[in-house]
Amino acid sequence: MKKNLITLSINASFLLLIGIFLSLIGCDRTRQQADILSAPSAKQAVATIGSTSGSSVTGMAVFTQNGDQITFTIEIQNATPGLHAVHIHENGDCSAPDGKSAGGHWNPTDVAHGKWGEGEFHLGDIGNITVGEDGTGSFKLTTDLWEIGTGSDIDVVGAGIIVHADADDFISQPSGNAGARIGCGVIVLAE
Repeated sequence: MKKNLITLSINASFLLLIGIFLSLIGCDRTRQQADILSAPSAKQAVATIGSTSGSSVTGMAVFTQNGDQITFTIEIQNATPGLHAVHIHENGDCSAPDGKSAGGHWNPTDVAHGKWGEGEFHLGDIGNITVGEDGTGSFKLTTDLWEIGTGSDIDVVGAGIIVHADADDFISQPSGNAGARIGCGVIVLAE
């Protein structure tokens, strides 16, 4: 009988230890899930691009921040095939039919117009997007030169995205001789 009580006591202790172990595992998983849910998600800003200057261009631009890097992606539709300059402009205002209410290139560092990543360039000098025969095009750029939602001079929120009729030649001042503004969008902080 004494042997059965010892065995029963050992079995009960063993089961109690297993129960405690499983409870700890469950608490740890709950804490990990809570940490994931409370972790700050990537900051985003977006611009819905509408037509200007009698074009039918539409699209979407997205700025996504991960750490100190911001990835910019743009997709446009209903554009003529070929190269089209894409720039950030100083004003988040697309009210003018020709897009000129967006002002000039966004240039918070006050340097000459140029090609992104080569010598001097405006922080708004994104580059050229290639549009295919189907009228669509996309472009992607990753940088640590912008910010999202900080209110600083290099914060893209509140500026405008402009799609131009022609390619940027990366030389002509102050805007690369990119032609008419055929698409415009206001950069806003994503909810």
